[in-house]
Amino acid sequence: MNDSLPPCPECSSEFTYEMGALLVCPECGHEWSAETAESSPAADRVIKDAVGNVLADGDTVTVVKDLKIKGSSTVIKVGTKVRGIRLMDGVGDHDIDCKVDGVGPMQLKSSVVKKV
Repeated sequence: MNDSLPPCPECSSEFTYEMGALLVCPECGHEWSAETAESSPAADRVIKDAVGNVLADGDTVTVVKDLKIKGSSTVIKVGTKVRGIRLMDGVGDHDIDCKVDGVGPMQLKSSVVKKV
């Protein structure tokens, strides 16, 4: 489409278009002002663990409470170490993408982990 317009900040769609003073995403319907898109291309969000430590990509964390896995009878126990986390904007308030040993890839909330 138009290479001069930024992608949608909500869904990252590249099919944005101008409607008056606003930019609009046809895929998710998100509207935002062009000035906001130019002044802050990516808001640096600080993600903290359950005790207030700032998390970064590649950190090792431990789980602070038992986690039932939806759709499975498996439980992630307290103290399980998760290595090499990636911070992201996931579904709901799940902001950590990781691979848990014995369980597989999943998304976790930062409120249920503690930085090692």
